[in-house]
Amino acid sequence: MISFGSNDILYNPFLSLKNSNCSNTLNTIIFDSIDFGNIITILQEVFDQLNVLESIHILHCDSLNSNFVQQIIKVIKPFKLKSLFMNEILNVESLLLLLQKFGDYLENFGFGFIEETKYDEPKRQLLEFILKYCTNLIYFDPGTPDDINIYSLIQSGQNINYLTIELDDFIYYTIYKEYSSNVLKNLGQVLPSNLEYLCLSISFNIHDLKIFLNNSQNIFIKKLLIKNIDGERDILFYIKEYIMKKERVKYFAFLDAENEENEGYNKELVFLKDEVNEFKLYNIIVQKYVDLYITASSFLEDYYILNK
Repeated sequence: MISFGSNDILYNPFLSLKNSNCSNTLNTIIFDSIDFGNIITILQEVFDQLNVLESIHILHCDSLNSNFVQQIIKVIKPFKLKSLFMNEILNVESLLLLLQKFGDYLENFGFGFIEETKYDEPKRQLLEFILKYCTNLIYFDPGTPDDINIYSLIQSGQNINYLTIELDDFIYYTIYKEYSSNVLKNLGQVLPSNLEYLCLSISFNIHDLKIFLNNSQNIFIKKLLIKNIDGERDILFYIKEYIMKKERVKYFAFLDAENEENEGYNKELVFLKDEVNEFKLYNIIVQKYVDLYITASSFLEDYYILNK
């Protein structure tokens, strides 16, 4: 396995792969925050010399354009695209070709905080392609939850075990509330019966939270993270009633981001000793939000590297 990151001088190290022992030993490549424009002219050339390459993972890289897709599709040696996390949507038609070829193998997909006003329609089209071609997703990050296809994809993706739904802090307040409400009203009933990881960083109101908790009451979540951004207070009471007392999670993190600027307010549940002990009575371990939080990079490391 080899990983190329944003700080790497990319061209020569990547080109050297075809002339080294890597050609017969390298089975996994991770591209993390690199610009494919720097190696587009040698991409196919190098890949065709890697005799045992099994999979590649693409995390938040630039220049995922038609030139990149054509180079990847033309590679003769078989391999699987297992991860695709995007910062932008440059060419929907080219990405469709990519998903048609690799969709069956794609296990991890995420949008991140792409510029919504710029990519609304391309994102909608891409979600439709993913729903059609990518049936084996394990990790899914839909970015801003602004499309109903998100819930169809979660419902149809029986292998989805890691789910992150976060709202960008810079979205207009009214839209923020609307998106958060839609998540709580639509998510609970489409979740699989068991989840390894669920992260919800949205604005919670009690009415919609109760809908979510009722719709998901038969679901067990190993790691649950809740970040309440500019939402109603006292939602912890309902989390205790619906989740804690029914022992529906194993690890739990709760962060009240509304009061981050208030130095006298304990914004994290983990710092409230009595609360932590109460959860412990129900065999639930309360941890720091940042310690439970899984990024795309940390997920790949834990799931594909450390578990080997």
